[in-house]
Amino acid sequence: MGRIIVIGAGAAGLMAAIHAAAAGAGVLLIEKMPSPGRKILITGKGRCNFTNNCEIGQFLRFFANNGAFLNSALRAFDNQDVIDFFTAHGVPSKVERGGRLFPESDKARDIVDALVKSARQAGVKLVTDQPVRSISVENGKVSGVLTESGRLDASAVILATGGLSYPGTGSTGDGYRMAKELGHTVTPLRPALVPIETQEAWVKDLQGLSLKNVEGVVKVDGKKLDSEFGEMLFTHFGLSGPIVLTLSQAVSQALPQNPPPRVTIELNLKPALTPEVLDKRLQRDFAEFTRKQFKNSLGELLPLKLIPVIIRLSGIAPDKPVHQITREERARLVELLQGLRLTVTKTRPIAEAVVTAGGVAVKEINPKTMQSRLVEGLFIAGEILDVDGYTGGFNLQAAFSTGMVAGSAAARLLQSKDA
Repeated sequence: MGRIIVIGAGAAGLMAAIHAAAAGAGVLLIEKMPSPGRKILITGKGRCNFTNNCEIGQFLRFFANNGAFLNSALRAFDNQDVIDFFTAHGVPSKVERGGRLFPESDKARDIVDALVKSARQAGVKLVTDQPVRSISVENGKVSGVLTESGRLDASAVILATGGLSYPGTGSTGDGYRMAKELGHTVTPLRPALVPIETQEAWVKDLQGLSLKNVEGVVKVDGKKLDSEFGEMLFTHFGLSGPIVLTLSQAVSQALPQNPPPRVTIELNLKPALTPEVLDKRLQRDFAEFTRKQFKNSLGELLPLKLIPVIIRLSGIAPDKPVHQITREERARLVELLQGLRLTVTKTRPIAEAVVTAGGVAVKEINPKTMQSRLVEGLFIAGEILDVDGYTGGFNLQAAFSTGMVAGSAAARLLQSKDA
């Protein structure tokens, strides 16, 4: 059997190499960085949320772009397969909020070590510190790759170089260039799952404040575009945290429009309450603190750091006795608590995004094999594809699934040539 070269030792590349080698192929895995799996190591704040335990039939709704393309790959190597893979390689897992799966150890390093060990056991040859310049094609078929050290022959190549996010891990867009050189379309690249910058100066006063059980709503020119419930974080430049990262996909799609629309995020700090119930809650608190000033009456309702901002935005005098607050002022306060509006100026740079949106056009890839429809023997897997999911382990699952399919299909292609 001929040789398969896998370019990129990230989640997709490692899984592709493992399955290609397990099927009997000779596999050379080339990584330009000094060590493999660098992006995996920083996912989930170093804990690695490596998949999600939701029903596989529900998986596709957690992808903002081209999720249907993944249907075959996810069913060929689903979330339970991934969980079983790591368990078999000494990495038991645990389930956390939202179905997120993490190693029991809370160490992303265990995920990387399991992948690398499995690859070596399968017979994969791993070469690091070796950038690939281009992929060679002869008569419409892959023939090898050109590295900085010279040419390497191959009967199949799996391109799994990742996207543009976190370039310090090696994701610098090399794969997009190589795919373009071979005739593939690369759709516009933009950040997905990225923090958001906002206009309001008061967000700096809330830097470091994390809120749970809040709802964020993205509106474009006043019309609701998307919403998400969960946890968020205020930063010196705006907003971050799980729900903001998810909402950023809608924001990054809306902002480039011409003329630029007005994009806002409205935060409902008390989404479990109707306006009427929240108003009654305020009345109870004000009755309890009837002798206090307004600025000292919200301690039971809000985090201390948030109170001065809400008071300032409410327009109610801080020193006003609570028994003097009018029904109209209370109504404005309820509206503010359930619609704290921030004006979006931009997303953070793509280098800070968890995932890159856009990539190699999926219409040019066979979803059942990940083989290029343009070049025989070229397979493309992982984040380089024009597919991006929400936060919660969905993107790593997509990388593992497409990598497994690509590796297995590449090995089958070589076997058919030898037959």
